[in-house]
Amino acid sequence: MWVSLALLLLGLVTALVAPRLLARADWVEREPVVALWVWQCVVAAVLVSFALSMTISAAAAWQAVRGQVFAGAPRAVVEAYELSTHGPWSAVLAVVLAAGGLWTGAMLGREIGTARARRRQRRCELLERAPLLPGEEPGGERLVVLEGERAHAWWLPGTTPRLVITTAALQRLKGRQLDAVLAHEQGHARARHDWLLHCSGALAGGFPGIPVFAAFRAEMHRLVELAADDVASRRFGRLTIALALVGLNEDRGVFGPGPAPDAHLPQRVHRLLTAAPRLTAGHRLRLTATAALVPVFPVLVAFVPGLAALG
Repeated sequence: MWVSLALLLLGLVTALVAPRLLARADWVEREPVVALWVWQCVVAAVLVSFALSMTISAAAAWQAVRGQVFAGAPRAVVEAYELSTHGPWSAVLAVVLAAGGLWTGAMLGREIGTARARRRQRRCELLERAPLLPGEEPGGERLVVLEGERAHAWWLPGTTPRLVITTAALQRLKGRQLDAVLAHEQGHARARHDWLLHCSGALAGGFPGIPVFAAFRAEMHRLVELAADDVASRRFGRLTIALALVGLNEDRGVFGPGPAPDAHLPQRVHRLLTAAPRLTAGHRLRLTATAALVPVFPVLVAFVPGLAALG
């Protein structure tokens, strides 16, 4: 039963070590899209490790599960996993990990349900503030302008995603800054960043005591904004999107003295203005390929005894 314990230990080590390595990496802000991929692979590796550990523990504890997991496998393969030498802890470990999996699914369902309810409410509020004119089709326009004294712009996802912007924001945005804001929000929509935020929020909310999930949620909120900034900067320039961010947020005390309500905004503007060079294409490819192997490693660990028996 060393395989089950090895997988459990592998998941714990990955959850502890990977966030620290990513926090020390100097390329994360230069390549936010790659960093998003790496974070997803790390979390997937943790979840896969726990799921495989649960499966093997359950196979060791209950004959019915063993028959399903190892159906059609040669006897030598089954004996290689030493399932008959399990202790009472196998059933306990399987139940605990299964409960964690069910809880994760429940938290994700709750997160998606809450997001949909919030989206419906915002659409109803938007319809009240900007009612349809005679002959106007619902959801026909990508841009909705609202009367408002505060500069604000946001993307409303859904089947017909739209950019909502206030008149105060239109007065502050100059030149192509409005186009840059639109490109920023379209970058969120095209990459489906809302799903990343839902998944990270579900894991962090369901398991508040696990640091890797809390770091996952925090980094997702930060990195999706950096990635969307890059989408806009490639089309309209870094200075344009930086000035647009300043124009939308300068009256909120973000760039003034004292603690800022959103500390990431000054960092985003500084990053856009300093324009650190991107990694080479080869370096990005190596990082992407290496990250893709991280969730594959626990699968290889789970299959080692069986492959060794067949070999």
